[in-house]
Amino acid sequence: MPEIAARPYAYSFEPATTALVVIDMQRDFIERGGFGEALGNDVSRLAAIVPTVRELLAWARAHGIRVVHTREGHRPDLADCPPAKRQRGRPSLRIGDAGPMGRILVDGQPGNDIVPVLAPRPGETVIVKPGKGAFFATKLDVLLRSQRITHLILGGVTTEVCVQTTMREANDRGYDCLLVEDATESYFPEFKQATLAMVHAQGGIVGWTAAFAAVRASLP
Repeated sequence: MPEIAARPYAYSFEPATTALVVIDMQRDFIERGGFGEALGNDVSRLAAIVPTVRELLAWARAHGIRVVHTREGHRPDLADCPPAKRQRGRPSLRIGDAGPMGRILVDGQPGNDIVPVLAPRPGETVIVKPGKGAFFATKLDVLLRSQRITHLILGGVTTEVCVQTTMREANDRGYDCLLVEDATESYFPEFKQATLAMVHAQGGIVGWTAAFAAVRASLP
């Protein structure tokens, strides 16, 4: 069984029962003019991981590992967006408002698309999620179990919000999860480092973390 040199100890997996989950690599979060920037964030931090995520996708595809992409998005009528979520904070643009790339975080709008260089390929699963975690109000768990997936390798943004929420949801459902350290990022570097520490603390209470180089080295 292949092993990844991970923290807190080696992560063993079988490609046939493993899926790569790439979380929310969307234009609204990564490109200038999107929702991330409207919240006052430096989106260049997130854009910097795009090349590594692209390599991670290529690695998974080359080894027959299933690929799942997620997008945080809402129906045009915002019926799946709780008012508290839309109203929280004081951004210049709110969910559903018209922005430079269409309505913010509305499914089907240009800004809600995954950045083109990471676009899903035919046959790859795309989960549109109304919450932070990829399991809430989606069919992800049913899909993974139908394909006998037991292990998840994760990347995407942001580390402490949608990525960590998804990883904790998966851990509670019995999946063995590994977060690729340089294929995830936060607008706040200290939040990313804290999340990585939380994940592999206490013998891997939520899962494992590893650099992409270690992931790539695990399979010839």
